[in-house]
Amino acid sequence: MPVSLTLSTSLLLGFLLVLARVAGIFVFVPLPGLRAAPDQARVVLALAVALALFPRWPAVDAAATPFRVAGWMAADAAVGAAIGLALAIVLEGFALAAQVLGLQAGYAYASTVDPNTQADSGVLLVFAELAAGMLFFAAGWDRELLRVVARSLETVPAGAWVFSPASAGPMIRLGAGMFAVGLRLAFPVVALLLLVDVALALAGRIHSQLQLLSLAFPVKMAAALALLSWEAVLFPRLLRESGGAAWTLLGRLLGL
Repeated sequence: MPVSLTLSTSLLLGFLLVLARVAGIFVFVPLPGLRAAPDQARVVLALAVALALFPRWPAVDAAATPFRVAGWMAADAAVGAAIGLALAIVLEGFALAAQVLGLQAGYAYASTVDPNTQADSGVLLVFAELAAGMLFFAAGWDRELLRVVARSLETVPAGAWVFSPASAGPMIRLGAGMFAVGLRLAFPVVALLLLVDVALALAGRIHSQLQLLSLAFPVKMAAALALLSWEAVLFPRLLRESGGAAWTLLGRLLGL
């Protein structure tokens, strides 16, 4: 009977540590509609993922004190947050591009309800977030995420990870890469809109009686939409490039 009790306590502690790591991931991972989902659904999803990782549950000393277990759970939650934050940074590059060119193209004046936050957001911003979420699944990142979590349970045991400047530096550089991806997506459209503004200004200067102000917004919106549709074929390649940097970073941090 004491052996059975010790075994069940060890399994329970291992489950709690894995659940803490999975919950830390779901705080930041940009799954479409996850933030707007009911709390019960998110809890069930975290529990299901933790149970699916049963073969990788760590063996925890059943005699550990509650304070020590709490420290282990905090460390595992930090590991999960680092994994989710790395993926969120990559996908935020698309949202950054939408924010940069939305005002220039005139789409910032049109708002809609963001399904993730239930707040009024720009049309292009919502479109970019939904497109990034679909690319998340199309690129197979959901399966890669589960693989990384399962491997991390072997390479980074419960409570073994310690936050340090050495681990924060690569994450900061990855955030800088997010700005590079956003600007690479937005600059061609912004440059085109600048040329449209110059052309309309010159036409208005030559023919002062032409009322071009009413045509400025439709022309700029149509031009931005046309160029974005052409750039859409580049989205998967940019996602693979930036995603490769994120997976490499996680591999170095977690020893994969």
